[in-house]
Amino acid sequence: MFTSKTKTNDTPVGSTTIIGAGTVIHGDIESSGDIRIDGTLIGNLSSKAKVLIGQEGIVEGDINGLQADIMGKVTGMIKIKELLQLKGRSLVSGEIFTGKLEVEPSATFNGSCHMGANVVELTAELGHVANK
Repeated sequence: MFTSKTKTNDTPVGSTTIIGAGTVIHGDIESSGDIRIDGTLIGNLSSKAKVLIGQEGIVEGDINGLQADIMGKVTGMIKIKELLQLKGRSLVSGEIFTGKLEVEPSATFNGSCHMGANVVELTAELGHVANK
């Protein structure tokens, strides 16, 4: 699970940040590697890799990432470049922008969804312009 190999920029290969059950974080998180939330995040989450929200995980804020598996509760905008999976008894409320979406029958989604690689790229560009 944890490795000591490093890339040239000193980011550990295969590194995963884990926010454990019972932990509550108020604020934004940025990660260059995979991240798993089993606790509560009240703030935005941005990852250049995979985002995993565990069964007990709660995110009240926006999520940006390359891929994501949601098994817990998310309230906010989700922007995933590749594949977003809503699994198990997940509960998602908000707007989704994703390349591809997979929803299991037991998952609940309330909001709007925009799919396709062009949609994700366009929203990223608009968000980038709006932040300047």
